[in-house]
Amino acid sequence: MRIAIIGAGISGLSTAFYLQRARPDWELVIFDANPEPGGTMCTVERDGFRFEAGGNGFLTNKPDSLQLVQDAGAEQLLMPSSELAAKRYIYTDRLHRLPESPPAFIASRLLTLPQKLRVAAEVFVAPKTDASDETLQSFGYRRVGKAFTDIFLDAMTAGIYATTPERVSVNAAFPLVVSLEQEHGGLFRGMLARRKRQAGPGGTLTSFKEGVGQFIHHLQAVVQADWRLGVAVNAIVADGTNYRVVTASAEELVDQVVLAAPAPASAAMLTGLDGQLADRLERIEYSPIAVVGFGYRQLDHPLDGFGLLTTTAAGLPILGVLWDSSIFPGRAPRGSKSLRVMIGGQRDPQRVQQDDAALIAMAREGIRLTMGVDAEPDVRFVQRWQRGIPNYPVGHLQAMDELFEHVARYPRLHLNCNAYRGIAMNDCVRNSRQLAARICAASD
Repeated sequence: MRIAIIGAGISGLSTAFYLQRARPDWELVIFDANPEPGGTMCTVERDGFRFEAGGNGFLTNKPDSLQLVQDAGAEQLLMPSSELAAKRYIYTDRLHRLPESPPAFIASRLLTLPQKLRVAAEVFVAPKTDASDETLQSFGYRRVGKAFTDIFLDAMTAGIYATTPERVSVNAAFPLVVSLEQEHGGLFRGMLARRKRQAGPGGTLTSFKEGVGQFIHHLQAVVQADWRLGVAVNAIVADGTNYRVVTASAEELVDQVVLAAPAPASAAMLTGLDGQLADRLERIEYSPIAVVGFGYRQLDHPLDGFGLLTTTAAGLPILGVLWDSSIFPGRAPRGSKSLRVMIGGQRDPQRVQQDDAALIAMAREGIRLTMGVDAEPDVRFVQRWQRGIPNYPVGHLQAMDELFEHVARYPRLHLNCNAYRGIAMNDCVRNSRQLAARICAASD
């Protein structure tokens, strides 16, 4: 069996790992247009500072990523986040500590007393009686009120999806909170029930000692494949019961294809095979985002926490700031500090198009307004993702069901990336492991 895996991000690498683990006799050919594997999971070192170009790790509240690390023999690379990571902040008109307990919530000045009472009244809100999809904004307004939604849920959505509550489906993006309402009649009742079962949504943010890129290169080393990095695939062509993978310089005949590239890239490869399928993929929306990293040899600000998120109403030029050197040791040289600023998203997508100098200036203005930091950084890092984080709007779940029904017309052609059913590393690893199991089962 010869299988082409197109896309060497975490989805492609996880699929390759589990295929090889189950069927070491199969031949894997891994393509990626970039010369390095990992996709958005990339760590860049600048003068002793380590900056993540994308995500910085995974939560241990789900077993998938941790299991992959163990299966790949990489436990020695793991690094849990520091205790400081539990301290998080929201910026509205000023910086507020995110309350971590009911007493802290009561004492917080993020909401007025009537607004807090509205949140508490969630226990009296009748559950939704149908399974129709709705936005996170609609869900939040209905269950916990407008103020909580426009502050807490707005900031959270910016931090996870780089979008806004009115643009994202709660059913697709936050299925846990939907299940709490469906199974227990409300959020508070559901959270209490889960706590009694010790099944809370927490978990520890975990990364790797030298950044996420360290694990990516570990996977590359343990997966025995014909690596075609820096080779873009132009088209997938049906050839009887097989497929031809067409690049600028060659055509490879394979038995199966796993398209683990971003949805728009997969669409371009499939245009000649099936224009309608390509159109479905092209319609998947992404949030553009720019990451600006700063390293400081000396900085007076303590960076005593995980970082901060801003609200839409704050009208600031940034989505949030991650205090990297406080979250994970080793991200900055001893005595130094580092942070990363997120810009753009669905709030201000055009800002990502600016040049490096403008993005750096905007990031510096953002941390001046939110943190009072006006020091000149010693090291700078800029990464743009024109299609950074997939957005899951209302109707996404149905659209994905229809997409996968469509692709099922093509035996041994598979779609697998974070655009479809979960954006987090845990989601990607779980989907990849399950796909590898299905491919193996179908060949028996």
